[in-house]
Amino acid sequence: MTDSLPVAPLPEDAAELAAEARSDLEWYRDAVFYQVVLPSFADGNKDGIGDFVGLTNKLDYLSWLGIDAVWVPPFYPSPLGDGGYDVADYLDVAPQYGTLGDFDRFVEEAHRQGIKVVIDLVMNHTSSAHPWFEASRTDPDGPYGDYYVWRDTDQDYPDVRVIFVDTEESNWAWDEVRGQYYWHRFFSHQPDLNFENPAVREEMLSVVRFWCARGIDGLRLDAIPYLYEAEGTNGENLPATHHFIAEVRRVLDQEFPGIVLVAEANQPPGQVVEYFGTPDAPECHMCFHFPLMPQIFKAVKSEETSGLLSAWQHTPVPPAGGLWGLFLRNHDELTLEMVSDEERWQMYKWYAPEPRMRANVGIRRRLSPLLDADRPTLELVHALLLSLPGAPFLYYGDEIGMGDTIELYDRDGVRTPMQWDDTEGAGFSEAPIERFYLPLVSREGYSSQEVNVATQEGDPDSWLNWVRALLAARKAVRTLQDGLFDIIQTDDPAVFAYWRRGTWRALGDNAPVLCVFNFSTEPKVVSLEMAEVEPAASARWVAGNAVVEHARGRWQAQLPPRGFGWVEFG
Repeated sequence: MTDSLPVAPLPEDAAELAAEARSDLEWYRDAVFYQVVLPSFADGNKDGIGDFVGLTNKLDYLSWLGIDAVWVPPFYPSPLGDGGYDVADYLDVAPQYGTLGDFDRFVEEAHRQGIKVVIDLVMNHTSSAHPWFEASRTDPDGPYGDYYVWRDTDQDYPDVRVIFVDTEESNWAWDEVRGQYYWHRFFSHQPDLNFENPAVREEMLSVVRFWCARGIDGLRLDAIPYLYEAEGTNGENLPATHHFIAEVRRVLDQEFPGIVLVAEANQPPGQVVEYFGTPDAPECHMCFHFPLMPQIFKAVKSEETSGLLSAWQHTPVPPAGGLWGLFLRNHDELTLEMVSDEERWQMYKWYAPEPRMRANVGIRRRLSPLLDADRPTLELVHALLLSLPGAPFLYYGDEIGMGDTIELYDRDGVRTPMQWDDTEGAGFSEAPIERFYLPLVSREGYSSQEVNVATQEGDPDSWLNWVRALLAARKAVRTLQDGLFDIIQTDDPAVFAYWRRGTWRALGDNAPVLCVFNFSTEPKVVSLEMAEVEPAASARWVAGNAVVEHARGRWQAQLPPRGFGWVEFG
């Protein structure tokens, strides 16, 4: 393990605050998460770049909205060749975002408002500007010489796919200084760390301890399937990778109980489920469910739900304590790696007819433009997201229907400044707009004059207030947060229905909740196979516009176009 750079001291009461914030070790099971892109969320020092002071100032908004946890992607010093996922120093805050003291105050205020804090840990690779890499390339025999994967040839690991097919032709890159090739699974300026080296593993555990000691509540483990390589394999999900993640979990359980690990593993569910670990060697508490997300968008356009149904039928049940992380959009492209070639090209035709709307194997557009800002469809997919079994992750700005700027580089088009009000700087910053981290959305129908928080806060019928109300409805019904899940058969392929019933905690009101969704643009009246429900059972409307009743000897639902219903049975 190497010496660390000097860092700011922890607040005197950091340990108390952290312990209090993590008093419920399984807090994540009924939480709603909200992802911010820090440089685009709120500027606290008027330089045109979002920062921790700005984010801290907006925590009251997140609390008002009904958010339980905020996820902050990388904020470390970085050349920003990949939105901060090219880390140059794991133990500090990039100067444009503030200081470690600003970070500590953010965590303290978040906890005061009952909001947990999840940050990204980018373990697979660093930036080529990281001091470790500079030392590795200039001094091969020195202490950092084996921190990365170096070879004399670029022929090793031929069975490993290239992920960033738009920009990279190989997973190997030549370094003129060292005179060898180095391995990278993403951009060539992001060399992969060599986890075969015990010193590298110790470095990562030190990074984990550093941030956990500052009071965070969770770590999103970025790109973890790729930590190790081995000849004759595809270099993904290797046993050694699982062994190391289990070691991270062991450290957390022993030293920082209650801190959650979230796996970002864009893999089939049968492989992703392995990142939950085993009873003897637990790994992550949560895993993102990537295959489900494109099937939601497919169901919207095809107006039939067979792909959605199949995605759930092929989803393993997480082990005790495990939970799927669910999302509609995030800071990356809408990935289409988990669909067939035919489905992928159909999705491109529907959602990305212009080549510039695509990135890698996916689509770089925001939620509202993807769905043509159609309110019933937006309501439908959010009601689905918030009632499926798992923890929902919302992306900043989607709660007001923010647009995108597809002309921007790579995925920056979905990372533009948050639109807080209709002033020139959208309430994001008081700096001149030409100094903004990214330009404001100017597309007609999506500008900050037309779409912003301030206007929607004051309108009881706004999209923002609808989302807030739905979050409150979910929070009021325990079964929707952590109930078991059972598909209900219907007589129409456009209608998707299921039960949420019982709860893993067996606490409070365990009345079953029927969730039914019409993906058609036509009204539907469908029969529901609910033989276990007595005809005289009372039904309480929770949310939506469906009518569910027992008529002519059967249960049926009447649904308007793109309609849904959450109905609790007593």
